[in-house]
Amino acid sequence: MGKLEYPITWDLDVFFEGGSESKALRDHLDVVKEKLKMFGEKLESFTTPTSVQESSKIVSIIDELKDIATNLSEAGAVIGCFQAQDTTDKKASLLEGEIGSLYAKFSSMMLGFQQTISKTTEEVWNELINSDQLLEFSFVLNEWRDEAKRMLSEKEESMITALGVDGYHAWGQLYDLLVGDIRVKVKVDGVEKELSVGQANNLSSHEDAITRKEAFEVLEAAWTDKEEFFAKTLNHLAGFRLAIYEKRGWESVLPEPLEINRMKQETLDAMWGAISKNKAPFVEYLNVKSTMLGKEGMHWYDLDAPVSASTEKMGYQQGAEFILKHFKEFGPRLEAFSRNAFEKGWIEAEDRPNKRPGGFCTGMPVSEESRIFMTYSGTMSNVSTLAHELGHAFHSYALRPVHWMNRQYAMGVAETASTFAEMIVADAAVKEAKTDDEKIALLEDKIQRSVAFFMNIHARFLFETRFYEERKNGIVSAARLNELMEIAQNEAYGDSLETTHPHFWASKLHFYITGVPFYNFPYTFGYLFSLSIYAKAINEGTNFEEKYIALLQDTAVMSVEDLAMKHLGEDITKEDFWIKGINLCIQDVNEFIQLTNAKG
Repeated sequence: MGKLEYPITWDLDVFFEGGSESKALRDHLDVVKEKLKMFGEKLESFTTPTSVQESSKIVSIIDELKDIATNLSEAGAVIGCFQAQDTTDKKASLLEGEIGSLYAKFSSMMLGFQQTISKTTEEVWNELINSDQLLEFSFVLNEWRDEAKRMLSEKEESMITALGVDGYHAWGQLYDLLVGDIRVKVKVDGVEKELSVGQANNLSSHEDAITRKEAFEVLEAAWTDKEEFFAKTLNHLAGFRLAIYEKRGWESVLPEPLEINRMKQETLDAMWGAISKNKAPFVEYLNVKSTMLGKEGMHWYDLDAPVSASTEKMGYQQGAEFILKHFKEFGPRLEAFSRNAFEKGWIEAEDRPNKRPGGFCTGMPVSEESRIFMTYSGTMSNVSTLAHELGHAFHSYALRPVHWMNRQYAMGVAETASTFAEMIVADAAVKEAKTDDEKIALLEDKIQRSVAFFMNIHARFLFETRFYEERKNGIVSAARLNELMEIAQNEAYGDSLETTHPHFWASKLHFYITGVPFYNFPYTFGYLFSLSIYAKAINEGTNFEEKYIALLQDTAVMSVEDLAMKHLGEDITKEDFWIKGINLCIQDVNEFIQLTNAKG
């Protein structure tokens, strides 16, 4: 009997049969609407607690919050999958608007509840959160209470949320529509093809230099053609956010993303400080790579170029088995979970037109399943991406025994599980290399991720912080956005770039995500944080898996500083912690340069 062939497209019918026209989905949304109405009526009679005896009322509200939130998330996740798999699905776009309105209503109700409990006296509050019924929720409840105190009045915040549906979030949706509509023509292997943005982006690692350059140039031309649309979209997203911050009395743009990430400013500063002081080896790597490619300097379109002809393509089935083999070496639960994901059709990996670019993992909290989206073209980078998204899904799996209230982990630690899984696969690939050429290629693939997190993400962070400062004074032109991006890229890449990507601000979805601000530094945090965890895993072998799961289960109930101290015994507000992780990446660079020098 032959090996089981894993499906390359996902199964969404198990949730709501019939795609975006699903009657079951329609019925589900109608039930959620009714539940929201009833919940709103219940909240109207909820008053600020005056004694510990009222803890049962809060528990009752938490139970209803969980029910509505999980059902909303289930529908929202599936609708997001419909849109990602087919950017021409107009019904899915309409459903996105509808689910957005429901989320807005739910957010307003949540805010009302938070505002009400924030008025509880300190004495009563301490009794409540230490009661048997609420003790397990104390961290999150304290967060909610503190957050409510920093907000405007309930009426004002509710109005902001309501206006955001057709304002703030609508601009984000417009971006998705604009990108989904772009098609470019590129000659690939002698044949001219019409490609979506996602398909064209995959050509950044094509072995042919002319193909890479042409793909970059036609995409850059497409971004240039629509730069005024993208500039207007980005400016109004930022303007909406800044207007809210101003009303709340927040002078900086960073407090919100830091709070969302449960992170101190000192931690963020320590991380970027350590990276900024240790970029020289990565600049040297880029210089070596450009020489290997026969260029005098590193061009943006060559950053992902393969450096060795020995880099093998790995088909989807082969890539899946490679991942499973090495996940099993880490621990049996990660391997068994991932095998189930492959077998049950949790993954959309087919390379076809009309898919949105990029990759993601989304959770279905009612069904306790996940779905992974990407476009798989057979590169080792694709294998790493697939492992990355499986890491996200495993994080959700690890949290199954945990109450919904204690599952809402922050972005930085969200990227920890994913980059940890990616590390397992990337490290294994290097160790299994059969020749020096293959080892060079695979080491280079690992180093590319370090460059992405230490340089590309840093450029995004620098660009976004500076853009927001300028946006406070008015609209920032497309030309200025290009200039800000080029400045940020040159700084972040240590002036090692011969050519930059001026329209990167238009091409990168993360700048337009309205659910979370500054979706950049959490990637770098997760990468370096996971390196420390990975080092422990290597030392302890498969015995570490249960400790790893325990760490994941704590990710939503403490600050990242406390999480690191509890599970790693490390102070992450100091640069020393981050330098240890960076040094592991520098070892890869040193080995890469030694091997390439030996080849002459």
